[in-house]
Amino acid sequence: MHGLQTVPYARRSTDSASVAGVKINLPTPGTAAGEVIRRASRGESFTLFTLNLDHVVKLKSSTAFRAIYQRAQLVTADGWPVVWLAKRQGATSERTTGADMVEPLCAAAAAQGLGVYFVGPGPEAQAGALNVLRRRYKGLRIAGAETPRVPASDGADPLAKFDIDALARRINASDARLCFVSLGAPKQEFVADALAARCPHVGFLCVGAALDFISGDVARAPVWMQRTGLEWFWRMANNPGRFGARYAYCAAIFFNMAMAAVLKPRPQKRAPAPGLGRRASDVGGPRRPAGARPTFGEARASTGAYQGPATSTAPSRPLASIN
Repeated sequence: MHGLQTVPYARRSTDSASVAGVKINLPTPGTAAGEVIRRASRGESFTLFTLNLDHVVKLKSSTAFRAIYQRAQLVTADGWPVVWLAKRQGATSERTTGADMVEPLCAAAAAQGLGVYFVGPGPEAQAGALNVLRRRYKGLRIAGAETPRVPASDGADPLAKFDIDALARRINASDARLCFVSLGAPKQEFVADALAARCPHVGFLCVGAALDFISGDVARAPVWMQRTGLEWFWRMANNPGRFGARYAYCAAIFFNMAMAAVLKPRPQKRAPAPGLGRRASDVGGPRRPAGARPTFGEARASTGAYQGPATSTAPSRPLASIN
């Protein structure tokens, strides 16, 4: 993601939306990267999930999946349908995927000396991706990496057959501050949620196929398809057996949600409070004499509430939907 800016996040009322009962609280890639690095540098534990239509389908059918999403501290909009639904609520929203955050965050972690840990996907893809990341981001401190096999469980506990405590001990001993979990949904979300409860100083990000893309084991859609929201079509065309039925069901779910959103009146933008971004004469106040310099409050209001600096940390890559 060449040129991505990590932006200090000043949360505003238009920065969040609720889709399928999940609050999306990171509106852009820049604010997501900035918030992750802020928390990691302070040694905070958190989970970051990227909400897409496949997750929406799972949320409707799985109580356990809904529960871990409710516990997630950070959620982004992954894919144009979720972005569209968020914007219908008047929220600021840009496609922010796990795959597109790995490289900017590795660059920022290398600059700040933060250790990173990798869980998944498979041995070959992980080894290839880590070699690429080491070459691209000098000083990147890889605190640990492993490719555990998480067996499926038929019971209420999705991790009943996996030793999550042993994995947590290894991560805690590594002194990592960020952990990228690449196990596919919903497995990676369950693992990240369980690890966050056991690792008080590590942030866990679910990044799906990110390392497969970085290693070159999986070809990503052309840039123009990513930018126009057609990456799903690329994936379905290249693997119809895996994605055809899934995306058809997702499309039906999105149609119902879109119709409900269209029929619901769009929220009205709130009028600014007196003195904020309006002329004094507009709110009944005295006019400033011609040629007089504006007050500090007027100057600040005229340029917007947020004035924080933006610091470039890594190369930009197009955004797309990844499970």
